[in-house]
Amino acid sequence: MKGLQLLATGGALPGRVVTNEDLRRQVDTSDEWITTRTGICQRYYCTENEDAATLAITAARQALTRSGLAANDIACCVVATLSAPTATPSIACRVQAALGLPENRPAFDVNAACSGFIYAAAAAHGLLSTLGGRYALVIGSEALSRMVDPTDRTTCVLFGDGAGAAVFELAENAPFAVTLGARGSEAIRAGGPAACDTAPITMDGRAVFRFAVEAMPRCLQAVLDRSQKTLSDLDWVVCHQANSRIIDHCVKSLHAEPSKFYKNISRHGNTSAASIPIALHEMAESDLLRPGQTLACIGFGGGLTWGGMLLTYEGGK
Repeated sequence: MKGLQLLATGGALPGRVVTNEDLRRQVDTSDEWITTRTGICQRYYCTENEDAATLAITAARQALTRSGLAANDIACCVVATLSAPTATPSIACRVQAALGLPENRPAFDVNAACSGFIYAAAAAHGLLSTLGGRYALVIGSEALSRMVDPTDRTTCVLFGDGAGAAVFELAENAPFAVTLGARGSEAIRAGGPAACDTAPITMDGRAVFRFAVEAMPRCLQAVLDRSQKTLSDLDWVVCHQANSRIIDHCVKSLHAEPSKFYKNISRHGNTSAASIPIALHEMAESDLLRPGQTLACIGFGGGLTWGGMLLTYEGGK
């Protein structure tokens, strides 16, 4: 079976840093309240001239450059987002135009909220397997600051903006496994692009926490079982960065080594579909990712949705 392996990453963060102290002046909250409950210290917000599409283009261009490939090598472009500036053209189509990707290749957005990057990678794997081609560009990009109620202290402290991109290669006998799922629920709800001002993100925090601490270990175990590997075979576990306590709970329930679970939530907050690829890019930039390492990526979030993926990193050569 042919599987995906990660060749290169890219990232983009918007120009405005918003600290917990900034939010304390906006709503009835405190740095202590936010950090002890979420692990978040700051997040990034888009400036007036930035949105999920501009961030995606920047991250995608960097990933393509670092892969050493040409635009013509990319067989498909899939973008995970729930905060596209327009329903159409999609962000993926904007990326296609900006990077000069071939016009006879598929480009589209998917929305599985915080699980979106895993869904997008699975879609790219299917496209490469059925339509042909060797390389896929997969992006997670969000501008969630434009979808929150700035007066709702239960949600406005959580979310941030950013984008991460990955170039994947379809390779023979590459270790690979994926699992996806959904359970229709309005525990997390957000209005569509046309309703961002009138239907901001709402969330039943307790319900989401209960869901996440059950879904994440189950997802991880599913990809381990499908790939016939164990937790000790993994070099890294890269989870959706929603809440530091959720990741800690997963580590404890699995009796896992905490150092295998990458965290960057303190710097970025919850960036939904962008959180996993942003983390991968940071890890590649800091040389934490090494060629031949085995990774598990686990996403969970609105929908409710979940997804897990096991693959190898082959970049940096």
